[in-house]
Amino acid sequence: MKKKAIIISIKGITLTKKEKLLLSKEKPWGLILFKRNIKSILQIKNLIKEIKKIVKDTKFPILIDEEGATVSRLNNIFNHNFSANYFGKLYKLDKKIATAVYKNYLKTLCDNLRNIGININTIPVLDVLRNNTNDIIGKRSFSKDKDIVNDLGKITIRECHINKIATVIKHIPGHGCSTTDSHLKMPKVNLDIRTLNATDFYPFKFTYSKLAMTAHILYSKIDSKNVSTFSKKIINRIIRKKIGYTGIIMSDDISMKALKYDLITNAKKSLLAGCNLVLYCSGNIKDNLKLIKSVPYIDQFTAKKTSEIYKILG
Repeated sequence: MKKKAIIISIKGITLTKKEKLLLSKEKPWGLILFKRNIKSILQIKNLIKEIKKIVKDTKFPILIDEEGATVSRLNNIFNHNFSANYFGKLYKLDKKIATAVYKNYLKTLCDNLRNIGININTIPVLDVLRNNTNDIIGKRSFSKDKDIVNDLGKITIRECHINKIATVIKHIPGHGCSTTDSHLKMPKVNLDIRTLNATDFYPFKFTYSKLAMTAHILYSKIDSKNVSTFSKKIINRIIRKKIGYTGIIMSDDISMKALKYDLITNAKKSLLAGCNLVLYCSGNIKDNLKLIKSVPYIDQFTAKKTSEIYKILG
């Protein structure tokens, strides 16, 4: 499987000539869509069909952040207005009813995604809420209760897989402990490993999601020099060993302000630390080209895990 270790994005609702050329000549691992790419059901279906035709791969990974409510890229064509926190509160009141309602919601969500050609949704958010959690997570989290986050996270992954949609757990090893928005600057967390392990790491353990997205956070008591996406200590010692995650690790967007270097350096540092894929969300064609030429092809481990994802897609 010859793919570059990057997930790219595009600028508009149709492919430009340069974007078509990039997709036909280069081999990105996948492509992520945003609201700027979506105008109507017919338009997005045709766009995805064209992308898959150009790359000659009917299962080519097409990702989206369709969490619902405040993070819904498809809200101009579908009604996914329920937040994770809504289901978390419902689950706290009545597990049986909440599970049935949530499963039904997930089936509708997956049906909508599959109908237009999207095959990977970057859910569930497994960050555990705290009293001072930044609003960038807020209602995107299921709960302050780690067990509720864990339970609903597992339901999300299982139901999505049943309905032929792959998932991305995020933001590993935990963003709920941060008071800062990593889109704007680098969050710093001063909690020790014991505290983090008891709460924040917990929902990420023993998950069978094939993909996980990193948190761009500096955990100063673990690695005082490197944000988690750039940290071998966090990726190898915490995510791989302590949490026990065995799937593909992808960075969060390497154009976010939490990362202080240029895009090429951000990509290289992420991969060197142990990320298997880098994510670039801005859709700038020049940067897409520079990045895709600078990153290596995926390794054997990532190729094997990608084949497992393709099996989920049916």
